[in-house]
Amino acid sequence: MKLYRFDEVGPDLELLPLAARRALDHAGRRLSRAAWATLSLDDRRALVAAGSADEVDTAAVTRLLDGAQPPADLQPSEADPPAVAPPKAVVEAFGDARPVAQAAWCALTPLDRYALAKVAAKGRPERLDAAWREIIGETSISTHLGPSGGARMVDVGAKPETRRVAVAESAVSMGAAAFERLASSTAAKGDVLGVARLAGIMAAKRTDELIPLCHSLSLSRVSVELSLEPEGRRVRVVAEVETRDRTGVEMEALVAASVAALTVYDMLKAYDRGMELGPTRLVSKSGGRSGDWRR
Repeated sequence: MKLYRFDEVGPDLELLPLAARRALDHAGRRLSRAAWATLSLDDRRALVAAGSADEVDTAAVTRLLDGAQPPADLQPSEADPPAVAPPKAVVEAFGDARPVAQAAWCALTPLDRYALAKVAAKGRPERLDAAWREIIGETSISTHLGPSGGARMVDVGAKPETRRVAVAESAVSMGAAAFERLASSTAAKGDVLGVARLAGIMAAKRTDELIPLCHSLSLSRVSVELSLEPEGRRVRVVAEVETRDRTGVEMEALVAASVAALTVYDMLKAYDRGMELGPTRLVSKSGGRSGDWRR
């Protein structure tokens, strides 16, 4: 059950909080303040809980309103504001001093987006300021931090599934002894390139466990290739990752390249502990709203 401080509704629920209003809007019902007061506290709490959920159970909302006197009026149901980007009216209402960035908007819950839209429609400056600070806050430049500093995952549910590909690279530079062992396949730990390739593929599939708040993706292809460059006594690592999903695979490609390079170091460190890794960088990406990019 979500209650906002700026809404100034206490736990006794004498007034309709925004969460309850969202439940009513989804169900196509309008309730007067007098009718709200005739509902039991348990029913009022249940309505607030229904409006706090990501998906509003409109059938349950309608049942909870059965005892209201006078009965709730019918009205057209109202959907939540789109998650993909803040409506122009919302951006304009909050203004430059209280930015509602697209990335921050996408990271909000459906109730948060509804609340901001409702406050924007009224346009009361003191309420706009209080709502912005509580819901978005000074950390709005971060898609992963909430206004109180807590972590949050970006909501990508409204994005379409598209083919997404990313290529990343890394490298390992080493001394002559280590490179000779690698080139002659005589490293004591075994097949350096084969193990590094496998490590990179496995790492790509577990990126969401390594990088905080990364989405778990169903990868359709992971390729990790390692090649020797004798002139610089260097191993070049190229990782290519593909998926059909709602968010990109840049991090998966970068993790694959990084872990493959680290594995090369691990398997050859007995011959050269001063090996250098990198640069590790994104080479290209394609798909998604931002389109294609190439270094």
